[in-house]
Amino acid sequence: MHLKIITHERIVFDEDVDEIYTKTTDGEIGILKNHIPVMAALDIGVTKTVKNNDVKYFTTMGGVFQFKDDEALILTTTAESGDEIDVTRAKDALKRAQERLAEAGAEIDAKRAEAAIARAMARLKATLNN
Repeated sequence: MHLKIITHERIVFDEDVDEIYTKTTDGEIGILKNHIPVMAALDIGVTKTVKNNDVKYFTTMGGVFQFKDDEALILTTTAESGDEIDVTRAKDALKRAQERLAEAGAEIDAKRAEAAIARAMARLKATLNN
């Protein structure tokens, strides 16, 4: 089956794969060849691909997942390959977001800090196995 991960700026991934695992707003899903058609909203998280036992991880920061006729498409605002992520920068972003959340007075600031934490944690998770 084929997977394409696309952002506004670029095509992040465009290859055949054996397995796809991603995080939707309803939970994590796995897709194998000949899966029934699926369309789902993506959450901030990590998308994992497997091809011939070679595993790749990508951050997917929300968006849409569509699968039909062994063609998978992820449309997202931001996506990064795990091996492209600067771990130090992601750890710093996580620390800053956690500090903002600890001192957040307004509900809006808390929600922004929680989203920043989720993004930083997804980036760090995507780098663990690369």
